[in-house]
Amino acid sequence: MRKSAIAAAVAGAVAVTVLNTGTGSAAVVRGQADALRSRVALHLDLAAGQMPENVVLGPDGTAYVTFAGARQVAAIDRTGRIRVLATLAAPADGGVHTPALGFALTTGIVRQADGTLYFLYASGEAASTGLYRLRPGGAPQRIAALPATGLPNGLAFDEHTRTFYVTDSVLGTISAVSETGGRASVWSSAPELASTGFLGVNGIKVRDGAVWVTNLDKGTLLRITMRHGRADRIEVRASGLTGIDDFAFAGKGTDDVIAAIVGQNTVAGIDRTGRATTLLTAADGLQNPTSVAVRGSHAYVTSAAYLTSTDPNLIIATLPRR
Repeated sequence: MRKSAIAAAVAGAVAVTVLNTGTGSAAVVRGQADALRSRVALHLDLAAGQMPENVVLGPDGTAYVTFAGARQVAAIDRTGRIRVLATLAAPADGGVHTPALGFALTTGIVRQADGTLYFLYASGEAASTGLYRLRPGGAPQRIAALPATGLPNGLAFDEHTRTFYVTDSVLGTISAVSETGGRASVWSSAPELASTGFLGVNGIKVRDGAVWVTNLDKGTLLRITMRHGRADRIEVRASGLTGIDDFAFAGKGTDDVIAAIVGQNTVAGIDRTGRATTLLTAADGLQNPTSVAVRGSHAYVTSAAYLTSTDPNLIIATLPRR
């Protein structure tokens, strides 16, 4: 695992996007009442490539993560025990042709009720880049090929249509894939999804008949309504959040969002008006946070330490009562 290549690929581009925020970063303010009680639940092994890119939670509190640097999918139980469920084979060139980053990595992850995991692998090779299925106790199986010229990043599942939605941060697209796999079709390639030089559309969730996504370069949170299953109107729900990665909704029945701001090393709360407040910072243990998952009164935040190269970890924060 080439940590130096990872740091070099991410550091320069993210630094540029953060420096170019203009007045945008001022939109994220921290008040005393906004801070969350949190703890570092688990320190991970940087040398082993345990750089958590995405996380999803099981009903028993197990966190299922993708370790980007190790090309792995792993389960972390409530005691902190790590169990590697799958390791994807490295491409022949070591991943140097993976767009934007120059290393092969596992990215978005989704868990279904029966325990089956679905995840993305970006390798820069047509033979392996795609959407994978991992049944309990089984081996990973690619169920849909995705463009090796892109960087499949975020993954979400619509239970009503039984459709996966995949963001490509390099190509600036959202693709749709049937639950059974097969051909991936571009669902949206709207200009709002494009990058400005590094990574565009990134995190993704499906909620109440709409697809929500972030754009890392443009610092936006977007809501895309569906019309007969097709992408319709795009609404900017928040802006000025350059470096925004993945996110989660703060709870059922709310459009409030908790987002990982990887470039600014913060976690922000975004309300329905688009107002953002900083909830966690490096002082709370953040090391380039990449994703958030919410279960009940707790938020699980993964930090990949892409730039700090110090302490990839898992933080658990207590959310205020609603």
